[in-house]
Amino acid sequence: MTTEVFPHPSVLAMEDAVARTTDWLCNVAAPLWSTRGRTASGLFAERMTLAGEPDDSYFRTFVQARHVFSFCAIGRLGWHGPWRELAGETVETLLARARRPDGFFVHKLDAGANQLDPRADLYDQAFVLFALGTAGAALDREGYFDAAEDLLDTIERQWSHPAGGFTEGEIVDPRVRRQNPHMHLFEAAQALFDGSTRARFGNLSRSIAALASERMIDPVTGALLEYFNEDFTPAPGTEGTIAEPGHCFEWAWLFERLARRGWEPGTGISDRLVAFARGTGIDPERGVAINEVLTDGTVHDAKARLWPQTERIKAAAARLRRTGAPEEAAEAVAAVAGLEKYYDVTTPGLWRDKLCLDGSWLEELAPGSSLYHISCAYLELAEGA
Repeated sequence: MTTEVFPHPSVLAMEDAVARTTDWLCNVAAPLWSTRGRTASGLFAERMTLAGEPDDSYFRTFVQARHVFSFCAIGRLGWHGPWRELAGETVETLLARARRPDGFFVHKLDAGANQLDPRADLYDQAFVLFALGTAGAALDREGYFDAAEDLLDTIERQWSHPAGGFTEGEIVDPRVRRQNPHMHLFEAAQALFDGSTRARFGNLSRSIAALASERMIDPVTGALLEYFNEDFTPAPGTEGTIAEPGHCFEWAWLFERLARRGWEPGTGISDRLVAFARGTGIDPERGVAINEVLTDGTVHDAKARLWPQTERIKAAAARLRRTGAPEEAAEAVAAVAGLEKYYDVTTPGLWRDKLCLDGSWLEELAPGSSLYHISCAYLELAEGA
C-alpha cells in the first residue's frame, strides 16, 4: 500500500504567492509602467499620482537604471510585452545623454533627456553599472560590459578611498560615510559578473563583501550599521547605532548569492543579519518590516516604507533556496502579504510608499523607483520557490 505524501502547507502557500505576484507584475504593473509616462526620448516615468498621471518634473538617472533592471526581470518572468526594446532604448539614452565628458553619469535629466542636474553621485553610478550588467546579459550586448568597465575605471581612479571602499561623489553628507552606495555596488558587481564572467567584477564583489563583513556589521549583534566615520568606524552617538531592517535583509540576500558562488562566509553572515532584522524589525500588528531600529533593539523609526517589505521577501526566498526550510517559505509568504497592503490604490499597478504607525498612509506620488524593488523580489521568489 502506497502512502500518499501531501505538500507542506507552506509550500502550497508559496506556490500561490508566486502565481499571484507574477500575475500582478506581468499583467497589471508592467502594462502601466511600460506605457504611461514613457517619453519620446526613451525614459520611463519617474513617478505618478495615484490616479495614474505621470509627473515629468525630472528623471533621476538611478531611477532609469532601476527601470532597465525591472523590465529585464519582468521579461524573465514571462511578460510578452516589448521589454527588450524598452530596456535597450533606455540604456542607449543614458549612454548618449547622461554621461559627462569625464565618464561619470549625471544625477538628473529632463523629459527630453537633457542634463538637468550635472552632479555625479556614487549611488547613481552603482545603478548605472547594475543596469549595464543586467541589460548586457538579458540583451546579449557585450559592449555594455565594456561601458561598465570604463565607468568602473573612472570610479576607481577618482573616488577610491584609502580606508576602503569609495567616496560618494558630489552629492554627499560630509559628516558621514554610508553603507548604502557600497551595497548597490556589491549588487552591480554581482550582476556584471553573472552576465559577463569577467574576473574584475567578481573581484569587486568579493572585496566589498569583505569590507562589509569586517567594517560595516556590528560584531556584537550582527546588525548592519548605516553611518560611519572616514575610517569606517561607527559614526558617533546614536547615528552610529542605527540599523535598517530592510538593509539587513538586502545584504543577507546579497551574501546568500555570493555564497552560492563559493564565498563560504556568506551564509553565516546572512544568518546573523536575518536573525537581527526579524528579531527587532518586524511589527506584528501591521505585519510589516519597519524603517529603523538601534543595535540594542530600540525602535528608532516605526514607519514602514514599501521597499523593506521586498527585501524581507528576497532574504526569505534566497534562504529557502539554500535550506529548503518550511519556515523560510512561511516567512516569504508573510512578507508578500505585508507588501500587498501597499497596492490598495485607485489605479491598479501603482502603490503607496510610507505606512505610518497608526496604519495611515503619507499622501504622495507613487515612486517609480519602487518597481525595481518589487520586480527583484518577485523574481527571487519565483526562482527560489
